[in-house]
Amino acid sequence: MPIFDRSHTTDLAGFIEASPTPYHACAEAARRLEAAGFRRLAETDEWLDEPGGYYVVRDGSLIAWRAGEDITGFRIFGAHTDTPTFKVKPRPDTGSAGWKQVAVEVYGGVPHQTWLDRDLGVAGRLVLRDGSEVLVNVDRPLLRIPRLAIHLDRGVNEGRALNAQSQLTPIWGLGEPRQGEFLEFVAGEAGVNAGDVLGHDLFTSALDAPTYLGKDNELFAAWRLDNLTSTHAGLAALIAASGTEFTPVLAAFNYEEIGSMTYSAAQGPFLESVLHRLMGDDFETYARAIAASGMMSSDTGNAIHPNYPEKHEPGHRPIPNGGPMIKVSANQRYASGAEEHAMFVRAAETAGIPWQYNVNRNDIPGGTTIGPISGTQLGMLTVDVGLPILSMHSARELCGADDPHYLADLALGFYA
Repeated sequence: MPIFDRSHTTDLAGFIEASPTPYHACAEAARRLEAAGFRRLAETDEWLDEPGGYYVVRDGSLIAWRAGEDITGFRIFGAHTDTPTFKVKPRPDTGSAGWKQVAVEVYGGVPHQTWLDRDLGVAGRLVLRDGSEVLVNVDRPLLRIPRLAIHLDRGVNEGRALNAQSQLTPIWGLGEPRQGEFLEFVAGEAGVNAGDVLGHDLFTSALDAPTYLGKDNELFAAWRLDNLTSTHAGLAALIAASGTEFTPVLAAFNYEEIGSMTYSAAQGPFLESVLHRLMGDDFETYARAIAASGMMSSDTGNAIHPNYPEKHEPGHRPIPNGGPMIKVSANQRYASGAEEHAMFVRAAETAGIPWQYNVNRNDIPGGTTIGPISGTQLGMLTVDVGLPILSMHSARELCGADDPHYLADLALGFYA
């Protein structure tokens, strides 16, 4: 039976506000895990071989698990921590016509128009000379990507592509740009000396607070629903899980939105390395455990859009508050098939929640997820699932207010 309710969605709002970047998401997840008794392990240390909850963090990705006396298999709930946005360039100070600007690069599949005329902050991490890492979050209006007035762009409503290099550069003040000024400002916000900063990963952040929406508050709007809904659901389920037959694992990866090809992403060895370390050196034991294991890759999908119903597969139209979707793709853009379908349904029935299908039109292929990547990497039965949302990758996305807690119950049912 379900154990989560609308309070889970309210808690999701707090998780999103604390997590403007993958690095902050890992820090907030770590805070919650440690409050629940989990212990952080360093990859360079020898790991404890005793029951309990543990987690490890690498470059904006987090893997956590709850180990029992013996490990005979895993139930892995996969998600990702990154979101399409704009990343600050190494030399950010630029400007034009008396304006100070910040040079940025598009990160992932950003729908440009949704970021115009919006108050933006900046957040990320600074890596210091001594090797330490400091998180920074300027969560007040700092940047803005200004739209050209309609008087100067009469064709704006006829569809106009924006040049990512020249027309999406945020402003942050007036005057002549000075090299080093922006980094000095950000370092000051973090309480460190700019001269000690040897590297940075900084991103624009949307500042609108998450909120309920609609006549009966049946909808929920926020930035980073894709894919903090899944990271948060898996985290809540892992903390709640107990007495499971197989070892429950949360794997929340960075870099999904740009292809997952880094040492800490789903296409890298991070998860496989952790599983090997948990199983020990005997390959026969490891192979048997993997054969008994399963993975649920969770990422948002497209809800039926009321203004564009023709863009959706007519026989499969997921709606908000209809429960999580199983994502089906004959061409394996999503990890799906009969075995995977059965694994999903068993988890949903154990959780006692509604569920629905997500299938793309034949002439609109849609995106992909970490599911096919991780399943192939590990040789593990994997199913793709997720919440239906509107305005995916926008600076403001929308889902049903009940779907986040349905997803957490699905994750718990999968662990069980």
